[in-house]
Amino acid sequence: MNITPAIEIYKAAKESIQRSQFCAELTWQATRDTNQFTEPELLRECAWVILCAGFKESVIRRRFLFISTCFCNWESCDSICDCAQLCRVTALSCFRNERKIQAILDAAAYVRKTGFEHYKKQILDDPLPALSNLPFIGKITANHLAKNLGFDLAKADRHLQKFALSMGFGHPQELCVRISDATGDPVRVVDLILWRYLEQRQTRERSSPITDC
Repeated sequence: MNITPAIEIYKAAKESIQRSQFCAELTWQATRDTNQFTEPELLRECAWVILCAGFKESVIRRRFLFISTCFCNWESCDSICDCAQLCRVTALSCFRNERKIQAILDAAAYVRKTGFEHYKKQILDDPLPALSNLPFIGKITANHLAKNLGFDLAKADRHLQKFALSMGFGHPQELCVRISDATGDPVRVVDLILWRYLEQRQTRERSSPITDC
């Protein structure tokens, strides 16, 4: 299978994203270390993935700072669980999806019950099954969460899935691994660059005025 066209697109995408407002995302993703994630980071990234599922990322990004404040800035499971009702009410004031807000509270309760250090060991041993134990985290979102914690995985969201198929690959993971092997960039970074590039391209296409030919 000829990977050259995909690599050329990736290189152009990387240059574009590096010049954009999203450049800091690349640094953040590249420096993630699976062994170093903390309890607040796990809670924050879990909440981010729960909220983003089925929603435009830009919508969640605009609200996430306020939502983080509602959930004690992800200080700890204890902080969130001990103030669960206040967290729920304040978060719902800006994001009226009760199932997702409750899922965040349930995730904090699960980590608290399991014990963060014990749960972190489970994640490091076998990330996808361990993360799938969290509420609202399924097959695709487990990959997304694992990637954000630093694991070298690609998520099979609609943008990447469509692009992978157009390049002759059955799954984004296969495509991202091949590009990673050719460029030396981690799979999780390849995923982010391609996803952000494709997402921004779609946004531009939607916002372009329609003209008669």
